[in-house]
Amino acid sequence: MTTSTTTRPAAVAAATHNKAYSALIGVTGLLILLQGLWAGIFLQHDGQRDAAQTWITVHARGAELSILLAAIATAVAFWKMRPRRDLWIGTAVLTAALVLESYLGGLIVDASKDVLTAVHVPLSMVLVGLAVWLPLRARNRA
Repeated sequence: MTTSTTTRPAAVAAATHNKAYSALIGVTGLLILLQGLWAGIFLQHDGQRDAAQTWITVHARGAELSILLAAIATAVAFWKMRPRRDLWIGTAVLTAALVLESYLGGLIVDASKDVLTAVHVPLSMVLVGLAVWLPLRARNRA
C-alpha cells in the first residue's frame, strides 16, 4: 500500500518563518556571546582605555549589530508568527534589554560612569539567558 503525503502551504510558510526567526535569533545569540569575549579582552587593560580602544569599539559595533538583528527577529516573530506570543514578546524584551545594555555601556565609556558596570554585567547575563531560551522555545511547535 502506498501513501502519499502532501505538504500544506500554511505549514510550509510557518516552517520557513520559523527557520528565518531561528537563524536571526541564533546569530543574535552568537553576537551576545561574543560580546562577553570582547569585553574580557578589553577589560584586561583595566584603567587603560587607550590601550583597549580597538576592542571597546568592536564591542560597541557588536552591540549595535545584535540590536539590529534582534529588532528584525522581533518583526519576523510579530508579523509572521503572531500566534507565538512567547516568541515575539520574548524577542521584544531581548531587543529592549539590548538597547538598555548598550545605553549603559555608552555611559560607562563616554561619560566615565564606571559604577554602572555593576548593572551592565549582570544585565548581560540576563541577555545570555534570553539568547539561549528563545531558540529553544522556537523549537517547540505551539
